Amino acid sequence: MKKLISIVGLLGVVALYAFTRTSPQPEHSEITFPVTEELQGRVVPLDSVFFRYPYRLEVRGDRVVIEDLHGPEYYYHLFTYPDFRYLHSFGQRGEGPEEMQTVDDFFWNGQTLWALDNIKSELVRWELNESRDKMIRTERIKLDKATFRALDIVPFQNNSFLIPNYSGDSRFCQVDRNGKLLKKWGEIPTERKDDLQKYPYAFGYGWRSFIDYAPKTGTLVAATQFGEVLEVWNVKKNTHKVIKGRLGEPEFKILPEYAIPTGAIGHNDIQVTDHYIYVIYRGVSMKDDMLAHQKGKSLPTGGKIVRVFSLEGEPLKEYHLDHSVSGIWVMEDEDKMWALDVNSDEPLVEYNIK
Repeated sequence: MKKLISIVGLLGVVALYAFTRTSPQPEHSEITFPVTEELQGRVVPLDSVFFRYPYRLEVRGDRVVIEDLHGPEYYYHLFTYPDFRYLHSFGQRGEGPEEMQTVDDFFWNGQTLWALDNIKSELVRWELNESRDKMIRTERIKLDKATFRALDIVPFQNNSFLIPNYSGDSRFCQVDRNGKLLKKWGEIPTERKDDLQKYPYAFGYGWRSFIDYAPKTGTLVAATQFGEVLEVWNVKKNTHKVIKGRLGEPEFKILPEYAIPTGAIGHNDIQVTDHYIYVIYRGVSMKDDMLAHQKGKSLPTGGKIVRVFSLEGEPLKEYHLDHSVSGIWVMEDEDKMWALDVNSDEPLVEYNIK
């Protein structure tokens, strides 16, 4: 779960660098889902908190945390579950030693919550207090400098953490409990191997991906923010599958150590459970986004499609939503999917997925 690269800002930059090298795009076929279902959501009021950009949520037992990506004072808000009664705000915004400059990814691990601050390049840990109505900051871990531009992170094998490697010389950096690099592994599955060798930083940025990991089955999944690529690993069986849809690989203009996305916005969030893979799919071209912006309009942030795959990467179902959402949390035992619509003043939406 994950921070979206600003699209409108990038679109303006694209025009300035029209002379730079553009990545060619091989043709790929449409991913076909055997079942499509239309879902109507129920808006759930959250009257106690003002959200500027409610982006991600995650439930753990009888508690839920919602991340406000651009929170003016606090980035995280703790609620009871399932009634969403407000309890506490934490992750204060600022530059002080106990404050966070940015929020990128977060996850529960038992009764502990970890959050990633990209600018400070550190992980911060909070724990619930005894009365379970407040989060107490207990630790911070500085990440190894090899974890270049860390934006996403998941707890991984043997008490380690896994981070996509945005320097492009591997797919992931695996760090230990103290943030020190253990190893780099995997490679970007592009068909343009020569360009990857010449411009690894550009490819690392252009292939920015949302990731999630299910430890029980050993299923690790990465979904590209741009283009339409889904990678599925089973680290227990040592398998790796690459799925490329109609939009294909991420398209971008190459600069020496950077990339400017130019193609399409593919995915917005991902969740891997013990049974399925859930991915928010947007599928909007950046050209359409730019044209709407030039007309004084803006396309909704997020996606209105949630795709469901098997743990082996087989397409199973598409949910078509009545809201455009940026983040989801699926509760399979309750037949529910919670979603956040950043385009609405009432962002929390409940869907039944029986």
